Amino acid sequence: MDYDVVVIGAGAGGEGAGTLGAQLGGKVAVVERDLVGGICSFWACMPSKSLLDSAGRRRIGADYPWSRAAARRDWMISREETDYPSDAGHVAGLESAGAEVIRGSTRIIAPGKVEVDVAGNGPGPRTLEARALVVAVGSEPVIPPIDGLAESGYWTSNEGTSLREIPSSIVVLGGGVVGVELSQVYARFGVKTTLVEGADRVLPREHPRSSELVAAQLREEGVELRTGVLAKAVRRGGAGREVELADGSKVEGAELLVAVGRRTADLRSLGVEEAGVELSDRGAVSPDERMRVAGNVYVAGDCAGGMQFTHVADYTGRIAARNALGLDAVADLSAVPRTSFTDPESSGVGSTVEEARNRGIDAFEVTADFSTSARGFTIEPRRDSKEAIREGSPGHITAVVDRGRGVLVGAFAACPGASELIHEAVLAMKMSIPVTVLADTIHAFPTGARVFGNVMAEARDKLDSRAED
Repeated sequence: MDYDVVVIGAGAGGEGAGTLGAQLGGKVAVVERDLVGGICSFWACMPSKSLLDSAGRRRIGADYPWSRAAARRDWMISREETDYPSDAGHVAGLESAGAEVIRGSTRIIAPGKVEVDVAGNGPGPRTLEARALVVAVGSEPVIPPIDGLAESGYWTSNEGTSLREIPSSIVVLGGGVVGVELSQVYARFGVKTTLVEGADRVLPREHPRSSELVAAQLREEGVELRTGVLAKAVRRGGAGREVELADGSKVEGAELLVAVGRRTADLRSLGVEEAGVELSDRGAVSPDERMRVAGNVYVAGDCAGGMQFTHVADYTGRIAARNALGLDAVADLSAVPRTSFTDPESSGVGSTVEEARNRGIDAFEVTADFSTSARGFTIEPRRDSKEAIREGSPGHITAVVDRGRGVLVGAFAACPGASELIHEAVLAMKMSIPVTVLADTIHAFPTGARVFGNVMAEARDKLDSRAED
């Protein structure tokens, strides 16, 4: 055998699998046809968060032109004075762990055998043999079948985060995390922004209170929100593109960003069936708890199905690597945090009270108004005002409790620092820590975590009062 493990794809899942596999002593090859580091490092999570930070500084009055924001983003994704990023740092990380990085397009031709069309290595492919394979080829953007969309031209998140010149106006299709984050960035840099979302609220997968808070802030900053309506057709015209909506109205922008989600990569073209993998009619897999899909074939990241988060991709990549090397590791995806880095930040884990009750859980919800908390009082709301705003920063921290077991089944927050404070709830859910223990835990004052602690104290009191009944 040439290798213990061949990893196909070097996004977050592939990097995680390749790095850990090599660190554990395996002979590992990682094959990537594009950028080692993947979408998150160069076109999604990292550049968007840099732009959000720059936009936040501009929002509070800093002299911060777009050229500065773009320059800092380019530095961070290694794209200074060039059109395409350099992945040299990611390659070096894998190689320093002991993995071999091979560039080229890959096809599985038999169990434990892949054929790589090696970039820049002449016409002949290279065949690699391994005891185990890890497939981590990610996902691709969903492009809805809207009349005239292809002919009119559009951006995906790649163009949406990498632009060096901002447009005068833009229409954003999709009110999920990507849509709301980039809408706030654009609006804060003076772009006339219209966001269209088919659901009745932005961030439709998050807690309704979080959606309301983010929507209110977007409106405050000039974003036009069109929720509960879908795009029907797109035409060239007006400011650049005219978008006809299903209710008969029209919106227009110089550019059009499509951010309605991503779909799992179709694995039929990769030849995984040659290794005994069963696929759905859409080319998707159903891994077991060890990320195995057949024999010594494992999957990781977006192409494994389920939650499409970088932290999940890295986690499942490491689970796959351990099992591919003969160790025993089981993936626990019972408590996975999700965040958006809008202002205010939004985060969540687990189920809303409605979702919990639909699962047959006797659940109740406890919530705290962040604006009237000690921490909320110390943070001035991000609204246009020449005078001091005499109220706390808006937000909420909400917990969902299983009354019978006395443990959390969900937690949500939208407030400054929400992306960090959610992790106490994540750990509590993973370990089934009783609410009584969380309520008896000392939280520093004045912090958002302290507000969460107060929510736990109220939840404990509700449990106690029920016990007395």
